[in-house]
Amino acid sequence: MRATTIHAPRDIRLSEVDDPTITAPTDAIVKVTAGCICGSDLWPYRGENDIDAGSTIGHECVGVIEEVGSAVTSFKPGDFVIVPFDHCDNTCPHCRVGMQAACDNLGFTASGQAEYSLVTQAEGSLVKTDGMPDASLIPSLLTLSDVMATGWHAAVAAGVRKGGTAVVVGDGAVGLCGVLAAAQMGAEKVIAMSRHEPRQAIARQFGATHVIAERDEAGTEAVMEITGGVGADAVLECVGTDQSIKTAFAVARPGSTVGFVGVPHGVELPVRRMFQKNVGLAGGMAPVRRYLPELLDLVTSGAINPGLVFDATMSLDDVAEGYRAMDERRAIKVLLQP
Repeated sequence: MRATTIHAPRDIRLSEVDDPTITAPTDAIVKVTAGCICGSDLWPYRGENDIDAGSTIGHECVGVIEEVGSAVTSFKPGDFVIVPFDHCDNTCPHCRVGMQAACDNLGFTASGQAEYSLVTQAEGSLVKTDGMPDASLIPSLLTLSDVMATGWHAAVAAGVRKGGTAVVVGDGAVGLCGVLAAAQMGAEKVIAMSRHEPRQAIARQFGATHVIAERDEAGTEAVMEITGGVGADAVLECVGTDQSIKTAFAVARPGSTVGFVGVPHGVELPVRRMFQKNVGLAGGMAPVRRYLPELLDLVTSGAINPGLVFDATMSLDDVAEGYRAMDERRAIKVLLQP
């Protein structure tokens, strides 16, 4: 099959690799209808993560089941499914308390930017739609494999509440989905921190009541002005850098929680501030399967349209350009069509 492979920093190729095969009864093979490039894919692309030269890359996809293992009884070839990036059995002790991201049989999508992808815990992981969805829904359904569920997880972890104030640090696809989640959960003020006009526009469409372009101390002062000097009731940290973490804690009011979902790189927590202000930290890798049923209902009912984060659609043949566009911030998120 054709699949995206990474060979070195900024060396993305479309290669011929072996098709995935069923090797365990819990497996399923999905023919990819749509995949995409994630902000976290840019860490290895930029050389910030170790690279296994020639390995496939891409962990977000939706598609049609091609084949299932003998233990997969709820799905059959021809079903259209959403594939959580983190696979789970949905029955282990951690899954049963809603922490599917720590499943005893955890697996990951490894070829979401390809023609086919393997799901290692299909029965517990996959969620199917009611028949083949309309093409207009595909972008929003694709966000449910990761970014919308991850933005939602940030809002849950931060304790967003109806009538409260939420600040979202980060204006990538996850941050924008965090804005949408906070608005959907009823926050009265949703403050998006963004310096880029196209991203600001989507943040407003998603429910941001305020947009702050300043960073560091100036950004903190702007949040304090909006909140009357109090700070945010909930902070969604959706980047993973030391700067974004420091900003998140600087704008958090005493007694609040920072919900962090940005993959941490070079982060040092401000432990003394956390102690003095009783500001908590929660979150981490999103248990996507936990949120999928609710999010699927919100998408299919038309209540939310997270697919707006895709501002570029490309053929799989152009995947290297898709990475360049996101790396250079010419695109928020690139949808790939095999």
